[in-house]
Amino acid sequence: MLLKPIKPLPTPQIHLTFSDQWEEYHLLDCGNGLKLEKIGPYRLIRPEAEAIWKPRLPAEEWENVQATFIPGSGEESGSWKFHQHIPDHWTIKYRDLKISIKLSTSRHIGFFPEQAPQWDWINRQVHQAHRPIKILNLFGYTGLATLAAAQAGAQVTHVDASQKAIYWAKENQVFSSLADKPIRWIVDDALKFVRRENRRRNYYDAIILDPPKFGRGPKGEVWEFYKILPTLLEDCRKLLSKNPQFILFTAYAVKASALTLFEIINEMMNDHKGDIEVGELIMRDESAGRNLSRAIYANWSAKI
Repeated sequence: MLLKPIKPLPTPQIHLTFSDQWEEYHLLDCGNGLKLEKIGPYRLIRPEAEAIWKPRLPAEEWENVQATFIPGSGEESGSWKFHQHIPDHWTIKYRDLKISIKLSTSRHIGFFPEQAPQWDWINRQVHQAHRPIKILNLFGYTGLATLAAAQAGAQVTHVDASQKAIYWAKENQVFSSLADKPIRWIVDDALKFVRRENRRRNYYDAIILDPPKFGRGPKGEVWEFYKILPTLLEDCRKLLSKNPQFILFTAYAVKASALTLFEIINEMMNDHKGDIEVGELIMRDESAGRNLSRAIYANWSAKI
């Protein structure tokens, strides 16, 4: 069977996307493989592999912190070293979303600040649809993209393999005064869930994907980005309604470039008229205005 020819598109422009709307998150400085952050009233140091330059702030600024994350032997393992008192959890705000921050055995603290422009983009897409839309958020983590969509009026199905992440997301829902919004929280392996939804013929107008480089499902299912992603995207394509509104794809810590995401989204959405944007999610440190690359992304949106 011959594949349908894919219409070539002009070489895409790579966008550097960042948020200047944060009031309670600050990337104060970065360098020597670390980043100095102020999150609400607390200052933290976390590893940052991309920050291979030298810090700009003096040493005393780096010493005036409440906690430092010390990496362990595994990629996500480690522990926090506390220098001053800090609570078990606290909340910060981005626009009307409230985010619960927690320090655990992971360097991750419950949100990725560089994704804030995507939350805004999702919100705009839902409003621009001018119709009720159903959204599937795969690998949804603590739910900020889900809440941004629900806040704008979408019906959202949020899938993550971690029960802990789902509990965390539900906390954010309550803190953000969105408990009455139509959100379906699912603990499941993403690929298995998508295949079941295909069998049920339960279609979606938009899909958000933020797959990890490597992970495990709730029953030990192994996720490997390059091996399973093509299958997942094909199954996601079959889940789209006749008039899809958008696709948003984000990837961290993989060897692929933004151009790779452009090509796979172009292939996935070849039957629909829309626009593709690709680029990098970045943060800018306040000490020198340097661009810190955090992730690559691609989004497709229907032509208005």
